[in-house]
Amino acid sequence: MKVEQLSIFLENKVGRLAEVTTILAQAAINIKALSLADTSEFGILRLIVDRPDEAQAALKQKGITVGRTSVVAVEVPHSPGGLNGILLILEKRGVNVEYMYGFPYQSAEAIIVFRFDRTELAVEILQQNGIRIFTSNEICTV
Repeated sequence: MKVEQLSIFLENKVGRLAEVTTILAQAAINIKALSLADTSEFGILRLIVDRPDEAQAALKQKGITVGRTSVVAVEVPHSPGGLNGILLILEKRGVNVEYMYGFPYQSAEAIIVFRFDRTELAVEILQQNGIRIFTSNEICTV
C-alpha cells in the first residue's frame, strides 16, 4: 500500500532542477508527481516516477544523490473539507503528517501524497475508514 518516492537534494542554483529533469527525460522516465521545497542554500525535490529503480540508477550514474522513501498516496474528495476530514481522522489517533503534496485525479478527487510519522498506523486508520490508498502501479497509470 505504499508508494516509492525519490528524494533529491539540490543546490539552489540556476539549472540544477533542469539537470535532473534532463537525466530523467533521456532515460524515458515519466514524472507522475513532484514537490520542491527550498531554503536559501538547497532544495529537496521529491518525485514519484513510473520506474523508480531506473530513475535512481540514471541519476546516480550522473553523480546525483538520491534517497528513497515510502509514502502513502490517498484519494481525497476534491471539495471543501475533503482533506480536512482525513486529517481529523488521523489526528484523533495521534498520527502526525510530516509533509504532503497533491495533484488532481479525475474530476471529483485529488491524490494527496503523505509522509507520516507512523506510517503503518496511518495506513491501518485510513483503511478502517474506507479511504482509498493507491499502490505504485495505480499512481503510474493515473
